[in-house]
Amino acid sequence: MLIKGREWLGGYPQWNYPTWEQLRQRRALFDGVTAYSPTARANLTIAGDTQHVDGLMASGSFFDTLGVSAVIGRTFSDADDRRDGGPDGPVAVISYSFWQRHFHGAADAIGKILPIENVPFTVVGVTPSDFFGPDVGRTFDAIVPLGTEPLVSRRESRLNNPGTTWLNVIARLKPDRMLETTQIALRAEQAHIFDVTRPPWGGQALDEYLKQTFTIVPAATGDSSMREAYERPLVTILAVVALVLLIACANIANLLLARATARHHELCVRRALGASRWRLARQLLTESVLLAAIGSTLGLLIASWASRVLVAQLSTRARTVMLDLSLDRRVLAFTIVITAVTALLFGVLPALQGSGAAPMDALKERAQNGRDTGSRRGRFAGGLVVAQIALSLVLVVAAGLFVRTFVALSTRGLGFDRDRVLVASVNAHSASIEPAQRLRIYAEARDAVRALPGVTDAALSAQTPPIEGATMLLGLKQVSGGPLLIERPLDERLGILGIVGPGFFSTLGTPITAGRDFTARDAKTAPLVAVVNQAFARAYLNGENPVGHTVESSMPALSMEIVGVAADAVYRSLRAPVQPVVYIPLTQASWAPIPMTAQLNLSLRTSAGGSPEGLIKGAAAAIRAVNPDLTVTFTSLSDQLDASLTQERIIAMLSGFFGALALLLASLGLYGVTAYAVALRRSEIGIRMALGAAPGSVVRLVLARVTTLVAIGVVVGAGISVWASQFVATLLYGLEPHDPVTLAGAAVTLGAVGAIAGWLPARRASRIDPAEVLRDS
Repeated sequence: MLIKGREWLGGYPQWNYPTWEQLRQRRALFDGVTAYSPTARANLTIAGDTQHVDGLMASGSFFDTLGVSAVIGRTFSDADDRRDGGPDGPVAVISYSFWQRHFHGAADAIGKILPIENVPFTVVGVTPSDFFGPDVGRTFDAIVPLGTEPLVSRRESRLNNPGTTWLNVIARLKPDRMLETTQIALRAEQAHIFDVTRPPWGGQALDEYLKQTFTIVPAATGDSSMREAYERPLVTILAVVALVLLIACANIANLLLARATARHHELCVRRALGASRWRLARQLLTESVLLAAIGSTLGLLIASWASRVLVAQLSTRARTVMLDLSLDRRVLAFTIVITAVTALLFGVLPALQGSGAAPMDALKERAQNGRDTGSRRGRFAGGLVVAQIALSLVLVVAAGLFVRTFVALSTRGLGFDRDRVLVASVNAHSASIEPAQRLRIYAEARDAVRALPGVTDAALSAQTPPIEGATMLLGLKQVSGGPLLIERPLDERLGILGIVGPGFFSTLGTPITAGRDFTARDAKTAPLVAVVNQAFARAYLNGENPVGHTVESSMPALSMEIVGVAADAVYRSLRAPVQPVVYIPLTQASWAPIPMTAQLNLSLRTSAGGSPEGLIKGAAAAIRAVNPDLTVTFTSLSDQLDASLTQERIIAMLSGFFGALALLLASLGLYGVTAYAVALRRSEIGIRMALGAAPGSVVRLVLARVTTLVAIGVVVGAGISVWASQFVATLLYGLEPHDPVTLAGAAVTLGAVGAIAGWLPARRASRIDPAEVLRDS
């Protein structure tokens, strides 16, 4: 079971280390309890070559609580989960895939040393091949005990910091206890637990912490922020796929109805020779099931490949997404059910119609029979085409909304230059540098890369926008000349805290609109200063120039003079509106809620026309020349932005694909029905032309029915689209669900496709030879 807490933290880790220690002491409540820190990417350095590994930190009881044993070697225990390592020193358990990839499955991997963040970890065991970790969508290469966190952390140790929430907790219920009983017992302890683990906050934030409640939820399917992020989009895509399936079923039903009509004489003869109606229906249904089975088999093969491609799209340079996509009994059972349902959807009506053939019909004139049957089938086929067009319009509208959302986000004004910035994440924690000297080393690294050819500017910062996830926040008390903010709700007086060095704004291409940037004179001993963005001025000073004003914070209590105003820039999510930001200089950030000297971002701006990726090799050499023990990873700002648009890109890609597929199916259905109608009316059209009808009038005659079907389908589809679009409103950006431009564009597109599909058989009808038709009659 997962032990959850504050809802306002969303899918982020819920607990600090002191809270975990309190829960661990209450073993009588659980059959087992463990804590872990979600997957983080670490550096593995071997022979001077730095690789990335996905790491996981877990308490000593992790494997026992989850019931996971080692394939070879052993798992770690509470004895290994000690500060700076247990009796065997720092140990690690590696995943089966990492064992195969890095050690080629050799048994002597046990006892080998893994230098993670330059800390030697001894490999003591390998997990089974089907264990991917507790977080759905995330995998790991190595798991290390929580107690080794001070050795590898990229920040200062979080073990004794109650202000940092970084752990998730999983518990195993006692066999004789229900979930509700355990939750009641745990909540009886919560007031004391939260009181003794209170963070160094104050005011409303501390009140929120003390008022939170333990909630136990099932963990049978694991924990995942990805599930929360993709649940609504996947449900939407599932609905889209269902609509495409319905369109495909309508197409095949039309095909089978036409085939049943063509075989009418044959079926009548079979009835005359003694075949029962049930036997004929069974034969036609068997053919439908066979079609569905062949289609499902092909679909499984395509899905097996396409699903892997889709998951690969979710992975970024900063995070590898791993999902087990192997076919199991549930997938096969679902496929069998869908196969049966689709066979019934497109097979029952043709089977009923075909099996209803009367024996005497075989003796009647086939031409007259064909006209009667064709007329009845034509009306039903027209209804199916209308349904296809309506559903296709819904899918095209959805595709238009999602594609336009992706375009709006990818072309949104950012307030900084995305194409000319390379971000180097520099970690000094494992280097032999005193914490007090780290800023000086970082400054030397900045100066070294700034001197490289092709680099126009460089700057340090704690974080680089856009930041998807946790950001540092500053509780505001008052801005001089403005109202007292402490009386406002907490969420209305929180500003984003940006910790940056001199040149940060020019490096990212964000202009200073008033006042000045930070300079070298904003030293640690100088008066505290800040630069704010334009949104800050609008929110707290009604747009007045804030330069010269002071901003007072409540967490912690201090005052800073505003010396500059930066243009608004997207600092957090691309979807979120620009929020008030308070930037402070790195040299004055010792009071910040999280010490930031263990790892900083070093941003490099390329010259015009230069490629950020082209600077990686030179920048890495320049940084390591300052100190060879510094570890560094690179990513371009454009890649970072692309990674933040992964969800929108996938939704746009899938909805666009299925929208185009729906258009294709609808056009094929319309073409088939029109071509069949022309074939049935071939004699009539030939006689009309023999009596003087021009080819153009024949084209208009055929297209009149096509236009009617398309118009009815568009009207019905528009109504469904307007109703259904409300359910995807939260997935859109910069658009109203009932966007008239998208709706009109979809209607025009569908009309054009329908016109092309109908024009081809209409053109063929206009070329019928009257003499040949009269001769055949």
